[in-house]
Amino acid sequence: MVELRRAQWIPVGVIVLAVVLDVATPTNVTSAPLLIAAPVAAAPLLRLPGIIVIGTLSMAVHACLAWIDGTFGWHRGLANQLTLLAVTVLAVLINRALEGQTARTRRARQVAAVAQSAVLPRPPSRLGLLSIAARYVPAEDEAMIGGDLYVVQDTPHGVRVMVGDVRGKGLGAVSAVCADLGAFRYAADEAEDLPSLVASLERALLREGGRRGGQEQEEGFTTALIAEFATGLDTVRVVNRGHPPPLLLDAEGRATVLAPSEESPPLGMSALGAWNSPVDTYRFPPGATLVCYTDGVTEARDEAGTFYDAAERLPHLVRHRALVGDPATPAQILHLLVEDVERHTGGRVQDDQALLALHRPLFDASPP
Repeated sequence: MVELRRAQWIPVGVIVLAVVLDVATPTNVTSAPLLIAAPVAAAPLLRLPGIIVIGTLSMAVHACLAWIDGTFGWHRGLANQLTLLAVTVLAVLINRALEGQTARTRRARQVAAVAQSAVLPRPPSRLGLLSIAARYVPAEDEAMIGGDLYVVQDTPHGVRVMVGDVRGKGLGAVSAVCADLGAFRYAADEAEDLPSLVASLERALLREGGRRGGQEQEEGFTTALIAEFATGLDTVRVVNRGHPPPLLLDAEGRATVLAPSEESPPLGMSALGAWNSPVDTYRFPPGATLVCYTDGVTEARDEAGTFYDAAERLPHLVRHRALVGDPATPAQILHLLVEDVERHTGGRVQDDQALLALHRPLFDASPP
């Protein structure tokens, strides 16, 4: 916003530069071309009244300079005035066209935001004692919805979570996301254990691939991290199907990478063979936070091509936050992580990022 306000002074700066050049050069040198550029520069930067003011000011400055130089005739006076008038009208038309395009983009973003909230609703901030936060960072500002997903559900078997990344882009990826979420919401309540839940997701993806047909049927897949919290929150069970491993932050901010005990391929590849879905069980002590994310975080690179290392960076961020204030909440942890990834890449977001943080309180008192 500050940069935009500064940029709005560019047309005035062009006029000032034209005056300086006209004063500093002989009378047979005209600054009319610079004055003509001022309304054009104003077209994308100012609103309609501002463009008209800049155009009128350019004409007035040109007339004064030409009058002082004694060159205000038909060729260097009236003709330039008519040119300035025509360029000002053209700048107004350009501005109207840009405003229309901006309005269409704004409406498209609003529609995309509504679609994202429908396809990928934000999980509840609390389920029992478990505090929850989620973030979705699109790779492109105009694309509010993509192939990354997260879902949290309270089930008869405990709180179950999935974070995933669908292969591909566009509507095909969104269709697969919908299939994943629908299958998870149904199976999370019905499946007795995580392997059964994963098997249901496999079948749903294969059906979705069959409906899409063609190459997508052969190559479509979803990397997925599926977690289940025990009723007392003492442990968390994790199935990792080709997804970046999550981090477990303890109460002191130390990070442990929950790498899978056995590598497994992404979901949707069972047509190529049968694989087990090993379940790894980890302690989830009071004050711990499980941080899950997609490869938009782990594959973020700086200018030298170095990948972002959340396991190394996040503990420093969380401890520094605790030193300057209260311990970081799940939402603040995700905010710190997103900001640090952006710093690492120099603001060049290379892929969508879906992030989820789930926190067990240090003292297991009943929630209000």
